[in-house]
Amino acid sequence: MIRRVLATAVAAAVTAPVVLLSSAPAFADEKPAAQTQKAKPTIEELRQAVERAQKEYDAAVIAVNDAVKFLEEGLEEETYPTMAALIEAEKAAEAAAKAKDEADQAVVDAQAELDAATTDEDKAAAQTALDEAGTAATEAAEAKTAADTAHTEAQTAHDDERVAQVRKIDLLQKARDEAKTKLKDAEKALAEAEEGEEPDGECVSAPELTAVVSGLPDKVVGGTTETFTLRVTNGTGSTLDEVYPFASAHGFDTKGYKELDSYLDLEWSTAANPKWRDADLLGGTSVGSLKANASVDVKLRLKVDADVLAGQGSVYVTADYLNDDGSCGGYPDLDDYGFQILPKGGDDAGDPGKPEDPKDKPTPNNPTGQGGTSTTPVNTSGTTTTGSLAQTGSNDALPKIALAGGAALVLGAGAVIITRRRNKSTGA
Repeated sequence: MIRRVLATAVAAAVTAPVVLLSSAPAFADEKPAAQTQKAKPTIEELRQAVERAQKEYDAAVIAVNDAVKFLEEGLEEETYPTMAALIEAEKAAEAAAKAKDEADQAVVDAQAELDAATTDEDKAAAQTALDEAGTAATEAAEAKTAADTAHTEAQTAHDDERVAQVRKIDLLQKARDEAKTKLKDAEKALAEAEEGEEPDGECVSAPELTAVVSGLPDKVVGGTTETFTLRVTNGTGSTLDEVYPFASAHGFDTKGYKELDSYLDLEWSTAANPKWRDADLLGGTSVGSLKANASVDVKLRLKVDADVLAGQGSVYVTADYLNDDGSCGGYPDLDDYGFQILPKGGDDAGDPGKPEDPKDKPTPNNPTGQGGTSTTPVNTSGTTTTGSLAQTGSNDALPKIALAGGAALVLGAGAVIITRRRNKSTGA
């Protein structure tokens, strides 16, 4: 599961809290496993890969067919540049050959006239005609040579164009064959996944699925109840079939690091399920389908026991999803919202702390553009302040210990996701 790395934190907190106290900065830098390990593709992703491969193969087949047709027909059309030039060169060569034949015949005829002349005057005229015919024949021969050369060059240019097209067809055929192989591989991977060869429990990191708390004050007093909001937003760009929000409250006293969880009772409620329930049950409860860029609100109610000691508390939240095709994932971290715990009647109990302006409060890493419209309205108790998101890299060791408790909840809830996923894949 995407949060299995937090199991280390749970064990350390249960067996030796001092370990966390002494190594908080190092623990703060640890990244969840889902962020460092490459997740295997889901069945839906494999289906999309098959669709893309099929489109690539179809396009490659069309490209080969078009190229072959162009070689057989397009290059032979009179309007194609090299063919048009070749046709013109052939006509010019034929005309030059005809002109040379006529010029050569004129020389023969002039020679005959000279041979037939009897008078000096006739012989002179015939000689002049023969000389002119000879000059014209020479020029015609040169013109024919030039026309023949031009025709040869035009023929070579057209042949080169055909050779280039044949080479292009060869490349397109190779691309087609590669696309066909890619398609077969994609189809094989999908078939294997659909046959149940995809390992169970491999969920993906989905930082775009966010869980954000608002309305949690900076200070809570023993014997009071605070109502605030957990908003889950689907910024993944796709509809999620089942969304599971998580929330848990943890605390420690500031003197002996005594755990105060038993003094904190966190409950949840939604418009669809208005009855207040323990937040421990929230991890196994789906709020239903959530469309892309949409949000769902969960009301949270924190009851603080009147006998609570002064200390530091945090509410940890996150969210996971499970789709009908078996794909699953979730927000890769636990975001914690810290607050000060004041005992009833203590030195600071008279002033539980005025909530800070939301614009001055840090908020979780919420991707831009997720805004989304809430699908479940929320009625809070009038508090609108966004709780303080604890700084992961803080030197304060208390949130590190509380993180272990939060991890225990999420790991337990994660088991629900795995169980549901396996049940769906096996038809149970």
